[in-house]
Parts: sequence; structure tokens; C-alpha cells
Amino acid sequence: MKHARVCSLFALLFCTASQAESYVIGVEDLAFAPHYSVDKQGQYRGFARELFDLFAARSGIQLSYRALPVARLLPALLEGEVDFKYPDNDNWAQARKAGKPVGYSQAVVGYVDGVLVAPQRQGQSIDQLRRLGMVSGWTPRGYQERIDAQQIQLSYSDDLRRMIQQVLKKDVDGVYFNVVVATHYLDNIRARPGALVFDAKLPHTRGTFHLSTLKHPELLQRFDRFLREQQAEVASLKDKYRVEANLDSEYMGLEQWKVDFLERQKAKAAE
Repeated sequence: MKHARVCSLFALLFCTASQAESYVIGVEDLAFAPHYSVDKQGQYRGFARELFDLFAARSGIQLSYRALPVARLLPALLEGEVDFKYPDNDNWAQARKAGKPVGYSQAVVGYVDGVLVAPQRQGQSIDQLRRLGMVSGWTPRGYQERIDAQQIQLSYSDDLRRMIQQVLKKDVDGVYFNVVVATHYLDNIRARPGALVFDAKLPHTRGTFHLSTLKHPELLQRFDRFLREQQAEVASLKDKYRVEANLDSEYMGLEQWKVDFLERQKAKAAE
């Protein structure tokens, strides 16, 4: 009997320890490749999944992923339904986070959000932008004043394919989205390279994605240490998925074949 009690106590301690090292990351149920996406089987995929899986393996913890609509993700974090939120940024939804001790990791990856338009509209002034497609729950920085004044009407969707179709059909004048993701979609999934182009003359936002939490600041510190100590592997993952492709160059938002062509032209001119 004593032996059985010892075994039961050991099992209880083992289960408790295992539970203490199991965490749920709330993620966006959004087609956002190459950063992340959720496949038909409900599996989280992409750069973020591989990065967090690598962190879990190196840290000896268990991570699971709960995909939620973009507008539902922050409430899930604030209400304790998930342990972490990704992506997040301390500049996002500040009013809703007020008074909440939300902690953030170091920057995971850089991004640019901006407006993509049909090529013939590129370079037009913001006054010509009357109808804008965007994801529900996003904030189109640089446009809010015009939206409040009803100079720009918003059309919401969580489906990039549908938003691109709206632009091509001229139902909206442009779509506000992540430039790398939209370019990746047009180049690799829709197979319509150049159908839409990023307009750098319109307001756009540069920022970084972070992992956030209310309850586990100590794990954020471990994640930050992982990012520092595994810089080479993290950089390799970024290159593999091209999540920061051309963000700091004049070629931002161009399809890759055009970037390669322009680079060859430059090399020839320099000979």
C-alpha cells in the first residue's frame, strides 16, 4: 500500500510538472503565409510555427496553438483563454490593454503594412483612395482621420483572396495588408505576379511582431534568451520563409523575378 501511495504521489507530481510546462499560444486564424497560416486540418503552419516549435524543443516545454479570428484573439489573451498571443505589439489596441500588465518579447520579425493597388493606380494621391479593403480588427495607420471623416469607406474581410478580387474588380481602390504576405500570395499561390503593387507613396507602417502574455513573463525572458542565443538559426528560418524579403530595400513589394531582373541590370551597368 505504501508503495502504491509513493507511485501515486510520483504520478501526481509528474503530471503537475508536465502541466506547468505546457502553454497555449493564441494565433490568428488567417491565411498569412509565409509568416503563418492554418491548413484544412486545422494545423498551424509557416515561419512562426517552426520558430516556436524550435524554441519549445530547445527549452523542454510543450506548446500548442489555438487559432482564433483576428478580432477574437486579443480578448482571448485578456480573458485568460490563452497563455500567449502572437503576433502582438505594444502599439496595438492600447486603449483595450490599458491597466492590463501585458508583457512583450523582443522583436521576432519586422513587417510593413501598406496599401496595394492595381498598377495603373500606383502613385495617385491619397485623395483618390475612396474605398479600402482591410482585415477586421486591424488599424490602418495613417488613414484613420480620413476614415473618421468618411472620406474613405472600409470593406472588411479575413480572406486575402477576396480582398484582391475586390481590387481587381474595382469594388475597392486598394487593400491594406502586409506587403510581404500579399506579394507572396500573388507570386506563389494566386500565380498573378504584379496584379497588385505596393504603393510606397501612400501612408504605410513599419513595425515588428512580438510574443505577448499576461501570465508568464518568465517564459518571455526565456524566449528572449533563445532569440539572442540562436540568432543564426532564427536568421536561417527568416531566409527560408522570406518573411523579411526586401523590407529594407528599394524593391519592397516587388515580385522576386523582377527584383532578380533589376539586380542583373544593375550588375551589367556596373561592369
